Amino acid sequence: MELKRFDQINVIPFIDIMLVLLVIVLTTASFIAKGIIPLDLPKAGSAKELPTRPLQISITKDGALFLGQEPITLSQLQERLAQHSPKSPILIRTDRKSPFEAFIQVLDLLKKRGFERIDLETRR
Repeated sequence: MELKRFDQINVIPFIDIMLVLLVIVLTTASFIAKGIIPLDLPKAGSAKELPTRPLQISITKDGALFLGQEPITLSQLQERLAQHSPKSPILIRTDRKSPFEAFIQVLDLLKKRGFERIDLETRR
């Protein structure tokens, strides 16, 4: 039995596999890099970065509340805020299509608790 000698290597299947892997990596990397609840933030001309890590309250477009990454109700939020000092910075992230009433309820709760350092996240 005689072995056939290869003069060249077919790399097309290798390139196909690498392109599929590249698409998978890029797709998953965009979700992992953010690691946040997806919101369509409203624009503001005076947007800037915050110097400290605040408590983050998010309101989705359907009115669901999150404290950090954890889903939470308004009454649970009230209990959790009682554990923090009124001097703690608060960051409110709200989808631009969220019900205004949900935003007002959160803001009212923060005012009743005496929080003074409240910021709203917007996009540039």
